[in-house]
Amino acid sequence: MVEPPFDVEIRVGDILAAEAFPEANKPKMTKLWIDLGDEDGEIQSAAQLDHHYDPDELEGRRVLCATNLGSVRIAGFKSEALTVGVPDEEGYPVLVEPDREKAVPLGGLLF
Repeated sequence: MVEPPFDVEIRVGDILAAEAFPEANKPKMTKLWIDLGDEDGEIQSAAQLDHHYDPDELEGRRVLCATNLGSVRIAGFKSEALTVGVPDEEGYPVLVEPDREKAVPLGGLLF
């Protein structure tokens, strides 16, 4: 088995703000501003979420983000993390979220 070049860090964050991203080449993109807590602060992420989620219903959700993959510019927007999701039956992303009933700290690292 080939070892990856580094360990992927997946952290817990709160979506502070979200807006549609029609300038992106891929359809159904959303800009996200995510709070990872005191240690890592606020980051940005572009995610293909508009099929299942309106931007206004994303605000306040707790999500998981791969935070150490580097950043990429998408239509001028700096995406600094990969917001984690799994495909539905049609291939559209569905967010992976921590249990809403349990207290999970911002920036918490998936293990």
